[in-house]
Amino acid sequence: MLAEKAEYPITPMARILCVSRSGFYSWLSNGCPEDDRSAEREAVGRVWLESDRRFGARFAECFLPAEFSGLTPYRVRRLMRGLGIRGCTPNRRKRAAIPDPKAEPRPDLVRRDFTSPVPTCKLVGGIAYLRTGEGRLHLATAIDLNTRMVVGWSLSGRMTADIAAAALESAKSRGYVAGNAIFHTDRGAQHASRLPAEWARGSFPCGFPAAAREAAATTPSPSRSSPR
Repeated sequence: MLAEKAEYPITPMARILCVSRSGFYSWLSNGCPEDDRSAEREAVGRVWLESDRRFGARFAECFLPAEFSGLTPYRVRRLMRGLGIRGCTPNRRKRAAIPDPKAEPRPDLVRRDFTSPVPTCKLVGGIAYLRTGEGRLHLATAIDLNTRMVVGWSLSGRMTADIAAAALESAKSRGYVAGNAIFHTDRGAQHASRLPAEWARGSFPCGFPAAAREAAATTPSPSRSSPR
């Protein structure tokens, strides 16, 4: 701006460069001091790059070298803004278990007892989101309450009912689902749909117990920590 002030007005230059006129004239009245923040900017930019471009101002301030320990998160934020960089902000959490208001109520066969004396008889499961560079990936799981192992899983780009049945089929194909097993999940519409029940009838055509058919859909969990 100082070099071009003879050719262009200060006001449009300040607007284009996103600086204030008063700041420019204050700098001019102080004798045009040289920039003394170059070392700080370089350090902040280096920490940001070393974090794989993920750190925001607070994390960047924590990982600065000792000679820059006096920098506040506010100053680091301004330096990052001046460099045109920013942290990687996690996406807003998305609700995974969306109940179907028209689904038939199912009895709670587990009765809040998330233990099992033997494997393959009592399982829990659900659907989780996995963030990838190409978008969200949905993971359906089946967990044995005796061994606490993930005994079946299925991945899909879409959260549909077939991945719930595929997770159960994955567990059954590896020998982790007994004929009278109970499968307990949250109230998500995917597990409450007809596909898991049809899978149960198709996988155990000879006397699949009514209790297991009921539990193949879903029963409500009072809190997020209950299935653990």
